[in-house]
Amino acid sequence: MYIGTSIFLIAVGAILSFAVTATVAGIDVETAGVILMVVGVIGLLISFALMTVWSDRRRRADVVERDRVVERDRSVRP
Repeated sequence: MYIGTSIFLIAVGAILSFAVTATVAGIDVETAGVILMVVGVIGLLISFALMTVWSDRRRRADVVERDRVVERDRSVRP
């Protein structure tokens, strides 16, 4: 679940919880909205955690240590 999907779930859940006044037989619309908001927040936290882990790995992979190579002056013979 990515950040955009999580934000979408939070928005749909908020709309169902706070803006919809219709009643549906067999389902509580407010409860469904709260469940969607909770799932969206959990997905958002997981997305941020994974993004942090992958960002750290990518940054560490970019650091490459190289040995210093010094070329000798070939015009002077020992």
